[in-house]
Amino acid sequence: EQGGVLAVANARGSGVYGEEWRRAGFKATKSNTWKDGIACAKYLIAEGIASAKTLGILGGSGGGIFVGRAATSAPELFTAAIIVVGVLDTMRAEESANGITNISEFGSTKDPKEFPALLDMSTYHNIKDNTAYPAVMLVHGINDPRVDVWHSAKTVARLQAASNSGKPILLRLDMQAGHGIGSTINQANAQAADICSFLLWQAAKTTSNK
Repeated sequence: EQGGVLAVANARGSGVYGEEWRRAGFKATKSNTWKDGIACAKYLIAEGIASAKTLGILGGSGGGIFVGRAATSAPELFTAAIIVVGVLDTMRAEESANGITNISEFGSTKDPKEFPALLDMSTYHNIKDNTAYPAVMLVHGINDPRVDVWHSAKTVARLQAASNSGKPILLRLDMQAGHGIGSTINQANAQAADICSFLLWQAAKTTSNK
């Protein structure tokens, strides 16, 4: 209604095109997931569908790797990034209560062959000081049993310390929510409103003619 465009990136690592496509963004090949996200962003900009001043990126849970690493690898492409209950520290994730269930998908730091890929996919460990990062909003529920809230908490603190863009780095916490499953309609609507408002706010702040 306000002139925006929603683009869905079916990056490698998803199951949308079958098992071979999923395995192309899996453990040692996981970097293809955010490389595909960056390629999609460049395509949208090249086609004039978006610009670096209007383009936001959104993803959640395991998709937090997709958003976090795209935004830290190519921050110049995005005006905003929103990560919902995201996996952001893959070096420590397996030590959490639910972490062991994800070793089969992401790998284990205890395996020397899988360690490098986990370090590469960890948003927290790839944040660089004095970098112009986009505006970021991290969304989490305090009672998340799948992805512990410390993923978002430590990442927002690191980004606030590292970014020199002057753009907001925010943490949206819901004291009565978890991983999203079980949230009420009012909670879901409030979260969606905050996400849309954040994206529109940042796009409006960076450009007045598109």
